[in-house]
This record gives sequence, structure tokens and C-alpha cells, in this order.
Amino acid sequence: MAEQKTYRAFSLKPWLRLIPVTKRAWPAFWLSVISNVLLAFIDFYLPLYQSRVVDDYIAKGSLEGFGGYIALYAVIGVVQLILIVLYFRGCMHCEALSCGDLRDACFVNLQRLSLDYHNTTSAGHNLSRVMSDTSKIAEMMAWTISDTIWGFAYIFGVFFVMARLSLKLAAAMMIIAPIVVLLTFYFQKKLIVLNRQVRAEHSKITAGYNEGIMGAKTSKTLALEDKLCGEFEEITGRAAKAGILHARMRAIYVPLIVLCGTLAASFTLYRGGHMVQQGAVTLGVLSAFMTYATGLFQSFRWQAARISQLISLQANIERVSDLIHETPTVTDSKEVEAKYGDCFNAKRENWEGMTGEVVFDDVSFTYPDGGEEVLSHFSLRVPAGSTIAIVGETGAGKSTLVNLVCRFYEPTAGRVLIDGVDVRERSQLWLHSHIGYVLQSPHLFSGTIRENIRYGRPGATDADIEAAAKAVSADRVAAKLEKGYDTDVGECGDKLSTGEKQLISFARAVIANPRIFVLDEATSSVDTQTEQMIQQATRTLMQDTTSFVIAHRLSTIRQADLILVIDHGKIVEQGTHEELLARGGAYHELYTTQLSAQERQGAAL
Repeated sequence: MAEQKTYRAFSLKPWLRLIPVTKRAWPAFWLSVISNVLLAFIDFYLPLYQSRVVDDYIAKGSLEGFGGYIALYAVIGVVQLILIVLYFRGCMHCEALSCGDLRDACFVNLQRLSLDYHNTTSAGHNLSRVMSDTSKIAEMMAWTISDTIWGFAYIFGVFFVMARLSLKLAAAMMIIAPIVVLLTFYFQKKLIVLNRQVRAEHSKITAGYNEGIMGAKTSKTLALEDKLCGEFEEITGRAAKAGILHARMRAIYVPLIVLCGTLAASFTLYRGGHMVQQGAVTLGVLSAFMTYATGLFQSFRWQAARISQLISLQANIERVSDLIHETPTVTDSKEVEAKYGDCFNAKRENWEGMTGEVVFDDVSFTYPDGGEEVLSHFSLRVPAGSTIAIVGETGAGKSTLVNLVCRFYEPTAGRVLIDGVDVRERSQLWLHSHIGYVLQSPHLFSGTIRENIRYGRPGATDADIEAAAKAVSADRVAAKLEKGYDTDVGECGDKLSTGEKQLISFARAVIANPRIFVLDEATSSVDTQTEQMIQQATRTLMQDTTSFVIAHRLSTIRQADLILVIDHGKIVEQGTHEELLARGGAYHELYTTQLSAQERQGAAL
């Protein structure tokens, strides 16, 4: 899994990195903040206004002029209502816009990131970030921050008014502030660490759900339900334990703040009563102070909870910020992007054509996670239109050369040239647009057969799609279905068989009219009849393209111009089929072993 950056107990850095991402939500955010601050002004002004009523009317026993007070109070109520409507409107818009922007930014960067990131980071981990963490951040941005600002505005406003009314009486309440600050500093580090643990465990739960759903057929066929449930219970148990520890810490922090507020309110009532008896303050002032004390009591409690929330969200902020700002390991230079564009804004008018000659020029390569060098000073010229087969045992590293040609990874040393130009001098999108790649495990997107084939060339007409399908016999798949090419394939193509999905993925690659064709054991998971259909179509297609075939069945690559034999990530032999058989080495052993296994299988049948 990709390493997550860590910060000290609390850092504004990951928070500030999200500001540009959520820029659409900021007008709504400021609407909610300004309306909330104005509400805070009304909230700490009303007790002061009411204290005058106590002194001017209740204490004197007269209601003369009381109608004006009622009218002004009604106006204040109407203004309050308008501000509340604006506040809720701002918060709801802010939450919706910021959540959408964060998810868009996460998804866009996931598309931009290099292959090694997706190989080392689980789908569940990313799903937890994109769905759960962004939702919590949007809620925090819309409601918690605005309410926290209201709380501070109210608290400082109340302290200011109380100091104007009676500094001696206000002193008792002001003692609370430094105590609250000290408690907050003490608890905030513990809360952040615990919440990081909670979020990490929740990511594992999401990953467990994802694997359980995607692998349901496998778990049932292997009768693994009990084992998987046991593993999942262990994960949820750890998550529950981390959640309880986090909740326990908050359960200590919040009541301590509440206790401070209660003690301060009690002391105010005790001392204020004596001051009224001594004539130092009026009854109206004491009434206002008690209203303020009660309000502060509630505000301190709410502020403690909000601050605790904000502190706890540090982990969520870090996870989303790190994902959005994760940089791909394979990037185009600024000069290349200026000429050719990037993967989202292509400047196709500057794109050159491709003939398909590939040259490995003194290439050495080690995977980013380190370890043994896979290629060492490897050189090879692949003429345009030739077919290169790559064979070896499972896990031998057969995909390394193809990954370098496709620029999923870059050489540690040396160069990969296409048509005599270093691939780093052209854009990745230019390169990938000229490559047709068919994987061993075909992936189809949700949608129809027609839509999936059109992904290979978005501007393709229906006639182009049907011609491409016919070229690889995928038209037979559509012909069997009621809606033909407009049949929905389901999530990941689960409504079709593996062979049917493979034929459609071939059609998707073919319609792109690639100059470089990559077949990554593309026929190893299909039946013999489907394999024969694919082989017949691909022989014709390969005549004009440079083809790299990662082969599982060696009988399919006899006509290859060059066969590379890979063992433990290194090229141990290369030559034609006849040359390698005559050499009697690793290829000869692989071929005869596989041939013998096929003969035994045929005899058994």
C-alpha cells in the first residue's frame, strides 16, 4: 500500500492544500460564516437588551414605553429568521459543492497516477478515501467550521459585553479560557493519533467488503465463508477497539470542559448575588450575566465537541489531501506537455504518426519498490510490423518489457525509443493512443457492448464498431443476445462469459487501429474454439503492426519473428522458434513440458 504522509499532532498544511480544490464552495461557505457571525452578534446582544428591560420596567414596576421594546424585539426576530435561512442555505450548498469537488479531484488524480500506485494501493483503501473521508470533510467544512466560528464570536462577544458591564464579575468567567486551552492542547494530540487508527481500520473494513463482494463466487466454490467471516470479524473487532478508545478520550475531554463552565456559572451566581445586595450591580446586569453564563456553559460544551471533531478530522484531511496531491512516478516534461498536451487536454494537431519500430537502447530496470535488477544493459531492435513473443514460467517477469514499451514504468538507465525517438520526448497519451492492449483478465465498463467497443475510439461510428467486432468474431457475441450490441454487459461485464468479454476487449483494441499491439496472455482464459477465432483474427491484424505477445500456450507463437525467454525477471534466451528448440535450453524444456502435458490431457479425453 502506498505510504501515507504523517504530520505532527496538528498541522494546517494538509488543510490548506484542500483550499484550491474546494474553490466552488467558498462563496457558500462565506455566506454561512457571515450570517452565523451576525447571528452570534444578535445572540450576545439580546441578554444585554433584556437586562435593560429588567432595570427599566420590572425593577421599577412600570410598563410605560414597553411597546417600543416589543416592536424592536420583533424586528430582531425577523432579522434572526432571515439570517438562519441564509445560514442553512450556505451550509447545504457548501457541503454539496465541496464534497463533489473533493471526489472529482480524487478521481481525476487516480486516473493520472502511474501503474505502480494502483499495484501497491488497495481499491478498498481508495474507496474509503473517496467516499467516506470526503463526506466527513465536506460536512466539517459546511457545518462544523461555521459553527466553531460562531462559537468563538459569541464567546469573545460575551466576554467583551460582560467586561463592560462589570469587570469584577466577568473575571470569574474569564478564568475558564486558559483552562479550556490547556485541556484542548493536552487532548488534541491523543485524539488525532487515535482517529488515525480508526480510519486505518475502517479502510481495511472497506477493503474486506470489496474483496468479499468481488470474490463471492470464489469463496463459495472453495467453501471459505466461515474463514472469511472470521477474518472480517477480526478486522471489525480491531476497528471497534480503536473506536472505543477514541470515544473514551472524547468522553473525558468534553465533560471536563462542561465542568469548567458549570463551576464558573455557579461562582458567578454566588458572587453576583452579593454584588446586587451591595448595590455594586443592578438586578438587570445580574440577569444578563446569568443568561451569559448559561450561554457560555452551552457554548463551551459545544465548542469542546466541535474542536474535538476538527482535531479528529486531521486524519481524514491527511488521507484525502495525500491522495489528491499524490504525484505519478511517470510524468511528461513541461516541454512535452506544452507541445502535445496532457492526458486531459490533448493537442492532437501536434501529434506525429507512428510506424511502430521499437528499440531498447542499453536498458536497465529495477522496479520502484527496489530489489534485484530486472533488466541489465539490455539492447534490442524490434522492426516495425514484427512480432515479438515473450515466454516464461508464471511470475517470471514477462510483463516487464511490455510495461517499458507502454511507459507504465521508465528505465532505471538507458532509453526506449519508438520510431527513433525517446518515448520521454513524446506524451504518454500520444503513445497510449497508438497501443492496443488486451489483458489476460478482460475488464469491461458498465454499459452496452457498443459503448465498450467505442472506448477504443470515441469517435467511431456504429458501422466501425460492428466492423471491428466482426474482425475478431465478437459479432457472434452480440448476435446471441436479444438487444445485440445494445445489450448491457453489467458491472465489470459480469453478465458475459470470460471468452465473450475477451472477444469484446479484442474488438475494443482493434477499433483503435493501433501501431503497437500487446496481447498479455490474452487467450489463456478462453476455450479452444474462442482461442482459434482470436488467433485467426489476430494473424491478419498483426501483419501491419508491431506486436508483443506474452504467451501462455507456446503453440500460439511459433510464427513469431523473435521469442524472448524470461526467467526470474531476466532474458535468458532469444531467437526464433526453430533456433530455440535446436538450442535445447530453457525454451526447449518449456515447450516439450507443455506439449507432453497436452498429449497426456488428450489421451485422458
